Amino acid sequence: MPRIAADNVLEHRRLVRERIFAAFAELMLEGSYDAISMSKLAERAGIGRTAIYHHFKDRDAVMVAFATHETSEYVAALQDQLAASDQPAERLRIYVRSHLSLGETPLHKQRGYMGFGPQVYGALPAEARQEIREHVVAVEQVLAEILERGVEQGIFAITDVGATLSLIHVVLGARHVPAERVEEFVLRAVGGLLRSEESDPLL
Repeated sequence: MPRIAADNVLEHRRLVRERIFAAFAELMLEGSYDAISMSKLAERAGIGRTAIYHHFKDRDAVMVAFATHETSEYVAALQDQLAASDQPAERLRIYVRSHLSLGETPLHKQRGYMGFGPQVYGALPAEARQEIREHVVAVEQVLAEILERGVEQGIFAITDVGATLSLIHVVLGARHVPAERVEEFVLRAVGGLLRSEESDPLL
């Protein structure tokens, strides 16, 4: 198996984990979660079949770590985008556009940042499901804060932030609807469109 060049042990472990994550994503695209084994992951990642167990104890651990990594990366990128505005309506637009942009690659069409779907999620041990859920909550909290700020400023007409959050995520899952229509629907639903936008005949 090829050696992985690194300046130190920590960097080596990071690089190996990245290769395992890349292998996991590829195998998920090619088949199903049930078809993935640790030996297949090791072979695809270009590491030894026993070496992979130095990083993860089993396939479920790989999935949890992968989901954690992907969600952390997404939240960090999202926060960078949101820093461009302090206006709730514009921040909601950014959130919607960021989420919808995840569907632009085949891999994200299959998994999305919220997880791999109920079939895979439901097959995980309870502890693993809880770990993944904690990271999903981190994404939901970003949206909750946007909605709450909009309500405080009298921009959003929302009576139940939790229910609205869930409904928005359902709408964002409508991948066959044009992104601009989804964005328009969400902003109108919360009362976040500006009057000038509402008078625009193109909307």
